[in-house]
Amino acid sequence: MRSCWIQGAATAALAVLLGTAGVTGMAQKPEKWKVGTPIVTYWAGPAMTDAAATQMQEGGWNLVWCSTIQEMDVAHRHGLRAQLFDPLLNPASLDNKEKRAKLDALIEKVKNHPAMYCYFITDEPGAELFPGLGKLVAYLRKKDPAHLAYINLFPTYADNEQLGTEGDIVTAYQEHIDQYVSTVRPGLISWDHYQFAVVRDMPDYFLNLAMIRKKSLSSRIPFLNIVQACTWTKSMREPNEDEMRYLVYTTAAYGAQGISYYVYTPPTDHSPGIATPDGQPTRVYGWLKVLNPEFSAIVTQLQPLKSLGVYHAGMLPPGAVALPKHGAFRFDPPIARQEFIKDKPVKGALIGDFGAHGTATHAVVVNLDYKASATLTVRGPGSLEVFDASTGKWAPCGSNHATLQLQPGGGKLIRVAGTK
Repeated sequence: MRSCWIQGAATAALAVLLGTAGVTGMAQKPEKWKVGTPIVTYWAGPAMTDAAATQMQEGGWNLVWCSTIQEMDVAHRHGLRAQLFDPLLNPASLDNKEKRAKLDALIEKVKNHPAMYCYFITDEPGAELFPGLGKLVAYLRKKDPAHLAYINLFPTYADNEQLGTEGDIVTAYQEHIDQYVSTVRPGLISWDHYQFAVVRDMPDYFLNLAMIRKKSLSSRIPFLNIVQACTWTKSMREPNEDEMRYLVYTTAAYGAQGISYYVYTPPTDHSPGIATPDGQPTRVYGWLKVLNPEFSAIVTQLQPLKSLGVYHAGMLPPGAVALPKHGAFRFDPPIARQEFIKDKPVKGALIGDFGAHGTATHAVVVNLDYKASATLTVRGPGSLEVFDASTGKWAPCGSNHATLQLQPGGGKLIRVAGTK
């Protein structure tokens, strides 16, 4: 769980600038918010100065936290999108005439700003808060349909009291996200899940991904995953470069439209973060400067498609679905089944299938072993191409087999040649 200082601070969301267009002789209905460019953001960042904005833009971040018009101006100057946070963005504002008027004035002031992307509402609410949040989200959507109202949810390891629901992990969490979607009607589903403890890997990372992905598909709401990029307590470890790569590629393979990192600027009890309090980039910044553009490039290729399935080979952690023997994309030779051991790192690989009209034409292949590289051959339903996420170019394989050299925790996007 996130430490209490972070409540109301800074986080994530999604992507593109939308506005309203005038048509001569008639009023045009305002456009609704859409994801646009895949989101790359963070939690707990610095004030938005030109120096901070330059660092984030060069590192591949595209959504930043702003609390003033002046900070939004800085974001726009550097081609960044803004997530606005303000105390007025609270359900209580709707029940107070004076605060409601101030909220209306705030919306009018920012909704046409060229950097405006979303409103930050709250972090990790229990189900008892959903009715009030639903009213605020509906109010903002009516006043400003072009911009998202962003809320972040608890992970699966929250207890029943925190979630506001009852039952075992799956039952309570499923009820939590069901109530959230039906009551709040969000434009985006976001949650945080931090798995890298000092003495173990917490077991439910893929369970959380799978449950959110399923809800995202059934409700047709995109999702964003907040992942661990630091330590903040003696029980949690600092992720290394290979572990960060594993988080980025598994997030893409499950069909996310965005990723966020906890944290950007670390307080005294967090380490190392992405940049120091005086603005110096850490080693994590260097890793993500490479991974962020790769994530954006791959997810952009997948945006016109639908996530059709995510299949694991080797170990099957909680939430995982075994790779079908005759799946559209499969390993050749097959990866032998291994026993999953709770609290131990997952070994094996996964394939995330994507396509249009129910036919898988694309796949994200991920090496789940973040301690060793792997050479994996994948057979597809036709002649294959491999995507180079660093250049944005496709290269033909010349057959229905693609042999992939994967870094620890790394992945590749492949497709049937000639498909888009």
